[in-house]
Amino acid sequence: MTVADYVTRCLHDPQGGYYATQPAIGATGDFITAPMISQMFGELIGLWAVELWERLGAPERVRLVEVGPGDGTLMADALRAARVAPGFLQALDLILIEPSAPLRAAQARMLADSDVEPRWVSALDRIETDAPVILIANEVLDCLPARQFVKTEDGWAERCVGVTDDGGLTFGLKTITGGFKRPAFDVEPGQTVEISDQQAVFGREIATLVKAASGAALLIDYGRSRPEPGDTLQALRRHQKVDPLATPGDADLTQWADFPTVLEAAVHAGADVTGCLGQGEFLQLLGVEARADRLKAGRPDAASIIDRQLARLTAPEQMGTLFKACAIFSPRTLIVPGFED
Repeated sequence: MTVADYVTRCLHDPQGGYYATQPAIGATGDFITAPMISQMFGELIGLWAVELWERLGAPERVRLVEVGPGDGTLMADALRAARVAPGFLQALDLILIEPSAPLRAAQARMLADSDVEPRWVSALDRIETDAPVILIANEVLDCLPARQFVKTEDGWAERCVGVTDDGGLTFGLKTITGGFKRPAFDVEPGQTVEISDQQAVFGREIATLVKAASGAALLIDYGRSRPEPGDTLQALRRHQKVDPLATPGDADLTQWADFPTVLEAAVHAGADVTGCLGQGEFLQLLGVEARADRLKAGRPDAASIIDRQLARLTAPEQMGTLFKACAIFSPRTLIVPGFED
């Protein structure tokens, strides 16, 4: 099977898929996301949403959508920060898109005492378009897998997952049967190119939604901001990289976000897009350093912890450069906070 099919089955198979049965997020789990590193991340996203709502004209109704909300930490922090704008909270229709039953349960627990009651829908096309939309997708693209194509001395072949004579799993190359377009950039023999139809579809669906409803979508993920080769498939278990073929369904599998593909698909669907900023630069533009100073002033005993959290979110050698932020928006006149230039 293709690498994309393998990843999809490992993550989402109803009986044995990782997200369907045992997603383990957090310090004691398999991986940790930015909202769990520090409350500052979710709080700034909440204030970003408030500012965007004001730039949309502070409508009486607005839909705040989060795709892949994890355990609900980001949204809980965002809603708490948004209390500075009671009108925003009163206007909210809070929608969560989450295919994992265990994670939906975790989100319900996390948001049980929030100012706004969430509702869950199954897909972007289930969201009504009679009110502006503010959408957040943090570490969603890396869960949308890509097929892998390898340039050999004899031409191109697709990297797939097969079975060995003794019943184990192995990678191998096979003749390409479709869905491949030669890249416009240089690729050396032995290098891998990843193509994700699912990421392109996601960009197109977001564009269709914000074009019909007006609004903006904020995408934050680790990945590439320009077309380039690279095998980015990895498996994480207990915060350590493991063999992606070793324990199907028992580890989190990811591939890099392909931001050029996502944004190109959004433009073709009629929306406008920003460029990509490093997560560190984006959070700094939103005021993360000022927020850190406020937290340290209130908790001097935790100053060193807050400094470490800030560094992890923004330092180039940590999440600051590899993780990137961009936005898809409509109408064209809308100025998305953090992307003014």
